[in-house]
Amino acid sequence: MEFINKFKAAIEECNYIVFFGGAGVSTESGIPDFRSVDGLYNQKYKYPPEVIISHSFYMRKTEEFYEFYKDKMLFTGVKPNAAHIKLAELEQQGKLKAVATQNIDGLHQLAGSKEVLELHGSVHRNYCQNCRKLFDMAYVKNSEGVPKCDSCGGTIKPDVVLYEEGLDQETISRTVHHISKADMLIVGGTSLAVYPAAGLIDYFNGKYLVVINMSPTPRDNQADIVINKKIGEVFSQI
Repeated sequence: MEFINKFKAAIEECNYIVFFGGAGVSTESGIPDFRSVDGLYNQKYKYPPEVIISHSFYMRKTEEFYEFYKDKMLFTGVKPNAAHIKLAELEQQGKLKAVATQNIDGLHQLAGSKEVLELHGSVHRNYCQNCRKLFDMAYVKNSEGVPKCDSCGGTIKPDVVLYEEGLDQETISRTVHHISKADMLIVGGTSLAVYPAAGLIDYFNGKYLVVINMSPTPRDNQADIVINKKIGEVFSQI
């Protein structure tokens, strides 16, 4: 409880808060985490998930990629949890300036957040590789086999960053801009194991570094406040 009170007091004090989040932010909404005990990395497939969601696998075995992607990465009917909702409220109050997320589920926007920096893209944006026409998640999810463009017949690709692909430079520079100006950086629901995204935290030189994660992270020893609890539980008490 003392950490929650310390966290609350720090939020009161700060006026440029940035949130940096990972898969743990969405697990309480029912979206599995990649690396947890029951996460995707511990399930059995013909190929490891990190191979299936790589650029080269997508190019080589598009049908198998989509089989896994539709089954394991597209979730319908999921709703924002207490963390998403509280972050949107903090933004409306003018305290939170940006959410940088490694998640691709769009739940921050659904909760009402406006300045959302999607480092790894979004399942809600899909485009024809031939004519660039855009498609929503439902079109991809409901397609048979490999989704094809209804205008030109080209293959549709999700606007998500696959393994072996680079992050969007504009999104990175906006994230760096916000983190470097922040007086508080809240790192939540991430093991900080995925680079280059995790390295963006190095640009923070503000007053409070807060880490909220179920398990220890490499940044705990640098943090001013460390809370090892579910992020939704923590934010529901703020």
